[in-house]
Amino acid sequence: MMRRYLRCAIAIALSLMLIATHRVSADEPLVFISAFAAGDEGAIHAYQLDLATGQLKQVHSTTDVEHPFFLALSPDNKFLYSIHAKTFGGKENEEVAAYELVGDTGQLKLLNRQSALGTAACYLDVDATGKTVVVANYSTGSVASLPVRTDGSLGEAATFIQHKGASINPARQEGPHAHCIVVSPDNRFVYAADLGLDQVLGYRLDVSTSKLSPNAPPFVKTPPGAGPRHLTFHPDGEHVYVINELTNSATLFDYDAESGKLTERQTISTLPKDFEGTSHCADLKITPDGRFLYGTNRGHDSIAVYEIGAAGRLTLLGIEPSLGKGPQNLAITAGGELLLCANMPGNNVAVFRIDPTTGGLKSLGEPVSTTSPSCIMIR
Repeated sequence: MMRRYLRCAIAIALSLMLIATHRVSADEPLVFISAFAAGDEGAIHAYQLDLATGQLKQVHSTTDVEHPFFLALSPDNKFLYSIHAKTFGGKENEEVAAYELVGDTGQLKLLNRQSALGTAACYLDVDATGKTVVVANYSTGSVASLPVRTDGSLGEAATFIQHKGASINPARQEGPHAHCIVVSPDNRFVYAADLGLDQVLGYRLDVSTSKLSPNAPPFVKTPPGAGPRHLTFHPDGEHVYVINELTNSATLFDYDAESGKLTERQTISTLPKDFEGTSHCADLKITPDGRFLYGTNRGHDSIAVYEIGAAGRLTLLGIEPSLGKGPQNLAITAGGELLLCANMPGNNVAVFRIDPTTGGLKSLGEPVSTTSPSCIMIR
């Protein structure tokens, strides 16, 4: 009888060890999706993504985070950084939380939190060395840079910069609203899209100190009333694309890597010509081969598909349903096979296969239900 109990105990122990040491297959990336909510509903969920079928399988949840509006991964994929706020956009400054990725299961270990020095913190990026995290604060219209310690934890802010000014839309542009902050591919500059100013502000990055300083020229203007929200670099490092929330458009800039200067070249709509409702853009992403760009329309609830041609110019190929309300954020797999769309008020994430020839999107089954998905990061 005792031997039987021992055999059962050993079998159970081995099963638990197998579960504990389960690893995501190398050809099945980890996908982190933030749940933008307070209390116990606030979380960072980890999913296993099957590249062949587009199936998302939840493997872990981290729940010691509230209102994790945006996420960023370190270049070596060892650390993840998240917005954290008990009351998003309230009187108290938000925080940036640093996590260590434990193994390959999606488990996150909290290292520490530091103040974002602003409210409604809405965007994070990590520089190429992994030694600097930058954050944009929407409500207070400011940006900050935080040094990263050797263990991945965050030091107190090295730079705080308050944006100033306004633009032509009195309801949305009464003051500065920094909505995005991105490090350039050459790791020399940092750019912040400010919806309230109709500007993309440029900063020089000192990698040794994690400090930012205004570039010359200090900013480039977007079309009046555009409300620039997010920006991204083309893989060739020669062009920058900005999606404009208020006028539902995308703007192309040439990027001078030597001076950091941006020069406007094109602005193109994200909506059908006959659309008469209310819609606001949110995010944009480019395929790794640099051939196609995708932008989201919240209200029209769709994804605009563009071909990127000579000199980086955009041609609208089509507009596809996002399969959920309020498409907030996009992510594209490293091989360019799949596009994931977080429909935040629609409480789901849709997965599409990208046609490598046409850039077209094909839905891969029913979207995955999840609470208020605001950001997707693929490891």
